Amino acid sequence: MVALVVDDSMLIRYTVCRFLEHRGFAVESATNGADALEILTRVQPAVIVTDMQMPKMSGSELITALKDKPETAAIPIIIVAGRASGFDQTEKRANFAIYKDIDIETQLAKALDAVLGKASRAQAGK
Repeated sequence: MVALVVDDSMLIRYTVCRFLEHRGFAVESATNGADALEILTRVQPAVIVTDMQMPKMSGSELITALKDKPETAAIPIIIVAGRASGFDQTEKRANFAIYKDIDIETQLAKALDAVLGKASRAQAGK
C-alpha cells in the first residue's frame, strides 16, 4: 500500500513518513497541495495524510481538488494540524484529524486503524 504525506514541515513529514514505512507502507511525500496533485497523477495512495496550512496550496484546497475527481474522491484523508493553528473542526471531508503537538505516532496508529481498519494492521505484520 502507498501513503501520501503532504506537509511543509520537514520534521512532521519525516516523522509521519518514518512511522508509515514501519507499518509497511511505501511513502510518497510533498511539501504542499500542488506538489501532492502532481504525485497523484502517477500514484494512487491508500491514504493521504495532509497538513492544513501550507504555501502554494492549502490542505483545504487539496481536499477540494481530491473530492472533485472520481479517481481520488474515495481516498481516506487524515489531517495533521497544530492545535494553535486555528484548525477548523468543521472540516468534515477528512476521515480523521490528529494534532502535531500530541504524541503523533499514537494518534496516527488510531487514525490508520479507523480509516483503513484491519488492512493497516495486516500490512504491519508482513
